[in-house]
Amino acid sequence: MRFCGLILTSVVAFGLAGCTSAPIQVSRPPVFIPARPAPPRITVSNYLTMPPPGMVNSLDNVVRSFDGVLGVAVMRADGTWLYVHEGDRYFPQQSVSKLWVALTVFDAVDSGKLSLVQNVSISKDDLTLFHQPIAQMVGAEGYTTTVSELLLRAMTQSDNTANDSLLRTVGGPDAVRAMLVRKGITGVRFGPGERLLQSKTAGLSWRQSYSLNGNFFKARNALPLETRQKALETYLADPPDGAQPQAIARALARLRQGGLLSSNSTRVLLSLMNEAQTGKQRVHGGVPDSWSYGHKTGTGQELGGLSTGYNDVGIMTAPDGTSYTIAVMIASTRMP
Repeated sequence: MRFCGLILTSVVAFGLAGCTSAPIQVSRPPVFIPARPAPPRITVSNYLTMPPPGMVNSLDNVVRSFDGVLGVAVMRADGTWLYVHEGDRYFPQQSVSKLWVALTVFDAVDSGKLSLVQNVSISKDDLTLFHQPIAQMVGAEGYTTTVSELLLRAMTQSDNTANDSLLRTVGGPDAVRAMLVRKGITGVRFGPGERLLQSKTAGLSWRQSYSLNGNFFKARNALPLETRQKALETYLADPPDGAQPQAIARALARLRQGGLLSSNSTRVLLSLMNEAQTGKQRVHGGVPDSWSYGHKTGTGQELGGLSTGYNDVGIMTAPDGTSYTIAVMIASTRMP
């Protein structure tokens, strides 16, 4: 996926480093994995100013030539302009959705319903699949940690078990969906949780035994190829964890402006995003040393050379303090 990572880097880094201080809408390609999307039709929407022309030209060149289903939104964090390519299409978020779990946790902290030092116990029955470094800590007697440590692991390492533990602690998927409604965040869906989402995407029904000893991969590999293809096509056509790039960019702008959480919770969450260790070959890899970039990545399943849900969203800040919110989302591509 190195080439895809470099594309993600190019999509944003070419333009913003030279920004001074419209948006575009593009025609939608067929729902499932066109070999090369048709050239976009550009229209201008109603924002206060136009995006910087140099950035627009650079981004146009990249998104028009990208071989896959790509969505991009770049917004100046004060809301004065927005650039979008497939901005209102629902793209699979994958681990980008950990951002909404973290927002729900901090919102509960702000309302006094939860504490960052509250203990959380994790047992073998709570383990999930794919990336879960915390699983090494869970012995026969389980493992007890804090909400704060789980947030650190989920947001900086993208630890799936840590995130699912936070999700369970804060009230499950319905609690996250309620937070999105309460905060007025539209254009963002929240799925059923990692285990159910990933098993269904693969064409399986979740079993807890899949969380250990590579059993998930064994079960997935044993499925007929047609079953896996159909399940993945169904997921990509209407992802239950889907989100619009422009919706993510707007939500991140509100977070940066302090409009979603208390000042302390905003500071802590932004700090966690700045400490992210994932996606070093994505947008983060092209950020100049004098800039900062707090972000969250997401990566979906692969099948037969098709990569899905390859994402990077975040807040990029220039040396002069100007911030830009970014969502780069690849629904699917066959690029190496």
